[in-house]
Amino acid sequence: MSDPKVLEQHVGILRSRMGAFWAGERAVFRGHDLHADLRNMDWVELYLFGVTGKRFTREQMKLLHGILVYTSYPDARLWNNRVAALAGTARSTPGLAISAGMAVSEASIYGGYPGVRAIDFFLRAQRHIAAGGDLKEFVAREGKIFGYGRPTPETKDERLPWLEGLAHDLGLDQGPHFRIAKEVEHMLTARHPRLRMNYAAMTASLCADMGFTKTDFQVFRVPLFVAGMPPCYLEATEKPEGAVFPVPCHGVRYEGPQKRQWRAGSAR
Repeated sequence: MSDPKVLEQHVGILRSRMGAFWAGERAVFRGHDLHADLRNMDWVELYLFGVTGKRFTREQMKLLHGILVYTSYPDARLWNNRVAALAGTARSTPGLAISAGMAVSEASIYGGYPGVRAIDFFLRAQRHIAAGGDLKEFVAREGKIFGYGRPTPETKDERLPWLEGLAHDLGLDQGPHFRIAKEVEHMLTARHPRLRMNYAAMTASLCADMGFTKTDFQVFRVPLFVAGMPPCYLEATEKPEGAVFPVPCHGVRYEGPQKRQWRAGSAR
């Protein structure tokens, strides 16, 4: 909890360096007139300008778009899409369905958490190397490294060849953090072949090379899977209510207490 004296300074006023709007007049977005200065911005470009306060090159924007597109899977079996689909089968609203799907996208095993841990690792590793340190020693004392391995039977990540190919075509695959990601993959797969790089490590290292902080990357990832959710929601609404992943009573294996015999007059 903040000091009451600090809170007192904010009573009755909102101080912001991000922006404001004046009804009927104008809106300011990070010091720029949204309609006069930023009206021609691509939506992802505007979103990232709001997150980072930086402008990205055309090549960087193409790569950032690719990161969002290449993992847009409209498969209702996936954990976050399933939430959106179940909301649709329950006849909830699209806003609630997609918001809930985005919320669970921060899952600690296969959602946003590994990506945040991965970029934190790459940023620290690069600072260690820049200070004259050795990457192998850094990896050895790090313990668990996020961004390698995949919690599926298939260890190969089908998105990576496409994303790495795009980064190569755009000349964005030679940054120090991405090189670290590749070197770490060689080290880890030498110990265990399943520890191949996954999407979290590749996207984190590429974004680190574009100047993202850990917080920047975490916020950028918020809509990472969102394009795959509306199709799952809409398809669920087209089916009979409750028809998405229904579970019949005979499909439930119950291992709890058995039925009890109640004697008349025993209940109080």
